[in-house]
Amino acid sequence: MVLSEADAQANAPRILIVDDHEQNVELLEAYLEEVHARVETAGDGMAALRAVQQQAPDLILLDVMMPKMSGFQVAQKLRAAEATRHIPIIMVTALGEVSDIERAQDLGITDYLTKPVNKVDLLARVRAALKLS
Repeated sequence: MVLSEADAQANAPRILIVDDHEQNVELLEAYLEEVHARVETAGDGMAALRAVQQQAPDLILLDVMMPKMSGFQVAQKLRAAEATRHIPIIMVTALGEVSDIERAQDLGITDYLTKPVNKVDLLARVRAALKLS
């Protein structure tokens, strides 16, 4: 049986990109075209939490440094709630210090990528994380 394009899109994984810089969002969206996912965006942590509450994504790509609420705070809230505890989260951030990576690991982050993001690395990690969800 061949699925229609609408059926294939409805069954596609849902990825939420959370970043306050439009250029970063556009780049990640372009990279993710190869994954054939439904990509949604949120410009800050509060918007991300609202989006997740409306419909839980299969994967979250989460920046750390954002207004209103940092990515670490968003991750902490998501990990604290039973309904969102198991959503894979890949942090995509300019922060590359060991202490930042350790903090992400302590929060249960699935993976951690530093900017500028390498397309091949991003796609490999996204595909691996989607297999977990």
